[in-house]
Amino acid sequence: MSGHSKWSTIKRKKGAADAKRGAVFTRLAREIVMAAKEGGGDINTNVRLRLAIEKARANNMPKDNIERAIKRGSGDSKEGTYEEVTYEGYAPHGIALVLECITENRNRTVADIRHILNRANGSMGEQGSVSWQFNRIAYFSFPAEGHDFDKIFELAVEGGADDVATDEETIEIFAPVEAFKSMSVLLEKNKIQPEENELRMVPNQEIELGLEETLQVIRLVESLEELDDISHVFTNLKISDEAVAALE
Repeated sequence: MSGHSKWSTIKRKKGAADAKRGAVFTRLAREIVMAAKEGGGDINTNVRLRLAIEKARANNMPKDNIERAIKRGSGDSKEGTYEEVTYEGYAPHGIALVLECITENRNRTVADIRHILNRANGSMGEQGSVSWQFNRIAYFSFPAEGHDFDKIFELAVEGGADDVATDEETIEIFAPVEAFKSMSVLLEKNKIQPEENELRMVPNQEIELGLEETLQVIRLVESLEELDDISHVFTNLKISDEAVAALE
């Protein structure tokens, strides 16, 4: 299983707890807001918005919440607006962190992130201090069960993907950022619904640590992901099967 799949597995295991805290709805709403702000409120012309709404519906987000988020993003609401901002830093043991946030208060966001990092012996970094270790890509994943790998592979090639990977559990497509829209439309046209579809930062090289050190970094990532303002945390940590088993 690739590192991307392992992070996804870990996140699924904590998904129930996220739902109880309402964190899922908060993050989904912010993603809808930013999608509508960036490309307008029409799902027929705004692929990012359409995908964000599909994800919200899959998580049983109420229709009123979705419509309110669209209005907020498209400027039809008097509520405050959000902005996307990226921060960089280090987890313990030199692991690089890229933190993508959606916030209406940068000062609060930075203070919350710094507090969690300091408590875990991590640190904030300057802009560009670790992002050079990552590449931005379009990423799609599907459960291996119930999907025809050969068909997905053919569609991925047609859509301009760079790579397709699979194991017993997951099929993954890696594509250039500029292919995100065409790949999304192609999959939708063929009635294939990805479990995950987003732009990601992937490390050029992963760092492998011992079990205890790996778990320490994962716990820090989970603490950061619990912040409402954080939408994604990307690292260059290599997760072993042993670490996934320990978390189970």
